[in-house]
Amino acid sequence: MSDNFPPLAVFDFDDTLIRGDSIWGFFVLVAGWPRVLLAFGEALGLFIVRHFLHQDDRTTIDRGTFFKQQMLNRLIAGKAVEDFKRPVEILKQSLRWNTAMRQTLQDHYDQGHHVVIASGSLSLYLPELVKDLPHHALLCTEIQVENGVATSIMTQGNCVRRGKAERVTAYIAAHDPFGESWGYGNFPDDVPMMNLLKHRVIV
Repeated sequence: MSDNFPPLAVFDFDDTLIRGDSIWGFFVLVAGWPRVLLAFGEALGLFIVRHFLHQDDRTTIDRGTFFKQQMLNRLIAGKAVEDFKRPVEILKQSLRWNTAMRQTLQDHYDQGHHVVIASGSLSLYLPELVKDLPHHALLCTEIQVENGVATSIMTQGNCVRRGKAERVTAYIAAHDPFGESWGYGNFPDDVPMMNLLKHRVIV
């Protein structure tokens, strides 16, 4: 890679730029704890049946994606996007930022680096949460919206682990070549993404 190309810095969001996982807070604010717990119980029961009784069911291979899909099916599908505005406002106010990582992102941006946020969080709320962060691109789990109503379809798959690495790879390929590169994320989920970059920081 050439020094003439702009440096690249890729940041995970959950457990990196913020402390904790934003998606559960979003689910609770949208549906309430009782409904979230019920949905998780239903998803767990379905996972047990499919994973142990129907071992040829490949949907259970990636447990995280299976549970995310089931929670989306039960809590998000069929809701108007307009109804998410207030929960997202509350979620944004309640975030616990990792101030050191937020400053690191700012430093990269101030130095003219190309900053990308890559996260498994949902397109239904993440753009608003990062609106005040300087960045050039946001890669996340895109949720299909039809006529102002959310479905449970992850249109580009779940942007985590290998899926996130694939999205970052595609982003790099679609843009001008980059020079030095940095990746910030947590272990082990972000390792595939960070392996694409020269300097890797486990948060």
